Amino acid sequence: MVTYNIIEHKPNPIKSDDNYIISALAFELPSYIKFFSKVNFKNGQTVDLKDKEVYKENEKIGSILIYKSGIDIEINRDYDIKYAGGYSTDGKIIYISRNIPCEIKVNSIRVSLLESIGRHHELTEKWLIDNDYEYPYAHEVATEVEKQYIESLGVNWNDYNKEVNKLLHSNYSKKLKRSPSDLDISPYIYSHDNNAIKEIRDSIVDN
Repeated sequence: MVTYNIIEHKPNPIKSDDNYIISALAFELPSYIKFFSKVNFKNGQTVDLKDKEVYKENEKIGSILIYKSGIDIEINRDYDIKYAGGYSTDGKIIYISRNIPCEIKVNSIRVSLLESIGRHHELTEKWLIDNDYEYPYAHEVATEVEKQYIESLGVNWNDYNKEVNKLLHSNYSKKLKRSPSDLDISPYIYSHDNNAIKEIRDSIVDN
């Protein structure tokens, strides 16, 4: 049984016994679900998933509409990624810049950046964007999922951020030489980062 945190709740536009549509995330894998529910929830509340059924306090309360898991996602380090991490337009590949190390040590604890930045942040962000969330909210939620993952390792979030921000700054300062042709540039468009967009387009190579 996996516990999920509610991130959105809204009325079901179709008349049904299931009055609400609920979206939720779990940070362990990570994974994302959207489900019909007979009862409403507030953001931050939790539900449990078992055998594709949703429960609250051992009572079944909904049926799955969408389920996405990060377990089989490809993480690729063959390219330069201006924002350190990114994703393909189809969401099947998570890109981590080849200038970013696979792991760092924070207060003697090893942290895989392929997991924290890649599978937990970037993948979560892509799932939400593909399900019609605006980029700022998707980024905010993805950061919280990344934070939950980091803290589950026994690592202080602020100490982790301090180390990662150094890497992000160094990586951003490097001129792009190899960009994937299928990189989703929606974060750059939202940020109005036209210089980065031009660098990406000028450095695209075949995947």
